[in-house]
Amino acid sequence: MESQIENFGRADGQPLVSIVVLNCNGADWLPKCFETIKAQTILGQIEAIMVDNNSTDDSVAVARRLLADFPCARTVRNSANLGFCEGNNSGARAANGRYLFFLNNDTWMETDCMERLIAGTEKLGAVAATPYVLNYPDNSYQDFGFYGFDLFGLPSPSSPATASREIFIPGGCSYLIRADVFNLVGMFDADFFIYSDDADLAWRLGIAGYKAAGIFEAKLHHRGAAGVNPAGGIETVEFRTTDKKRFLTNRNSLLTLLKNGQHLLLLPVIPLIALLFLESLVGCVILRRWSFVRASFWDALRDCWRLRGQIREHRRAAAKFRKRSDFWMLRFFRLKLNRWFEIKRLFQFGLPRVDAR
Repeated sequence: MESQIENFGRADGQPLVSIVVLNCNGADWLPKCFETIKAQTILGQIEAIMVDNNSTDDSVAVARRLLADFPCARTVRNSANLGFCEGNNSGARAANGRYLFFLNNDTWMETDCMERLIAGTEKLGAVAATPYVLNYPDNSYQDFGFYGFDLFGLPSPSSPATASREIFIPGGCSYLIRADVFNLVGMFDADFFIYSDDADLAWRLGIAGYKAAGIFEAKLHHRGAAGVNPAGGIETVEFRTTDKKRFLTNRNSLLTLLKNGQHLLLLPVIPLIALLFLESLVGCVILRRWSFVRASFWDALRDCWRLRGQIREHRRAAAKFRKRSDFWMLRFFRLKLNRWFEIKRLFQFGLPRVDAR
């Protein structure tokens, strides 16, 4: 796919960090996102990049206006919607920073976020990190990455913290990583398109011998799921998803284990398949349509089989940079289940709305 790059300002030497903001028809979210980037205490060391995935709204015009007086900025316009993974990869290829910070457009940062995030990451000897993520309209807790993985091999959720710490998976909405390491472990997997991409990248970082961290002192605010769950504006007011999201999330969760498990950590694939089948049946009963089972379970399994050649290639590539065995990775095993977050959302919003698309 072709990408058109437009530059604004000029960098003096290598920027410390390139902030890559991926966008598709998110013009309304861009002003606050870029205004808070511009307000960062280390703006002179930042390269701001807006990657547009073939938007049909006025996102590009809005971005041009917002970036016009940045000291160092650019837009990358893709000729098609490449998804989260390849869209961010296209931004990374155009970036010059020592660090890459993949930032969702439905976010805003407190003024010292980037300074504290990078300083905290280096202090802990990590190469990847996430800030402490709060909800978009206030200071209530949302996320601090994922601390490990559960018995299904799924990311085990974090909890409110009071200090920086090592974590397993930086959250995809605000993922800082050293650029050379990002390239070494293979960037985001374009086959994923979107969802579970942060977990897959973190698994590769872990087996390659690198450390990830959550930096408590760096604060960022995130709306979350603005694309598939837009109702409520800056606040989430319902539990909503789509057949396609469930397909991609379930398929990519399986792919993450199949690609990165060495031997012992391939075993969670079995209970994960059982869990996904049970969830698809429950969804079928609630929604009263068999198509949900087909999309969320059978299509996910079928597509993993279709991608078996790519899985083998990824496993061979991982073997070349692997420094940690499955037994070492077991230190990230947690009893807290991934689905606990969705159970809490059921109590908060009631049964989910699942769009058949």
